[in-house]
Amino acid sequence: MRVLVADDERLMADMIGAGLRRQAMAVDVCYDGDGAVERLGVNRYDVAVLDRDMPGRTGDEVCRWLVGAGVGTRVLLLTAAAGIRDRVEGLGLGADDYLTKPFAFAELVARIQALGRRSVAAVPPVLECDGFVLDAGRHTALRDGRVLTLTPKEFAVAHVLLRAAGRVVSAEELLEQAWDEHTDPFSHVVRVTVMTLRRKLGDPPLIHTLPRAGYRLGPAA
Repeated sequence: MRVLVADDERLMADMIGAGLRRQAMAVDVCYDGDGAVERLGVNRYDVAVLDRDMPGRTGDEVCRWLVGAGVGTRVLLLTAAAGIRDRVEGLGLGADDYLTKPFAFAELVARIQALGRRSVAAVPPVLECDGFVLDAGRHTALRDGRVLTLTPKEFAVAHVLLRAAGRVVSAEELLEQAWDEHTDPFSHVVRVTVMTLRRKLGDPPLIHTLPRAGYRLGPAA
């Protein structure tokens, strides 16, 4: 899942970004509405977390622009205003969810995960293929009952491949969905991460490389 966090409280924005990355999400962070619109115009995000009260272009304005663009990114608005009128107003802009500050980080994660499942065709929180079980809600992975200790990027790559349901996924698609905007597109991070994930999954091999095409997760063809 790829997430944009936009909040002018830099410390909060950075802390949210760091916490979401530990949940195997690819996260870009900015501190104003103009930066949010710039990134939303270039990258495809599953969820945008927008502070309503940013100076300049507000979260409300970004939300309105995003809904008008029709790109399918789900919007979670953050605000210190807790009144019913504020919540109704925020949802009336086209936002998908609303969370008041201060909030529990676990609730933020749960809300983002729920919105992420709605950003495309519904994806169940637990994905399974040939004995490999990935539970995004509990952040656990098993292969034939054996617990796997995956890094956040290995977990993210596995989730993208499982969601593809046997479709070949290119390295570029994996890079876009599992890494943030600061990743060098010419690096070998995708190949190395797939290699370590394949090793942890063990035999029989579950991830197959198709030269010049990408990767497919599933039983051998």
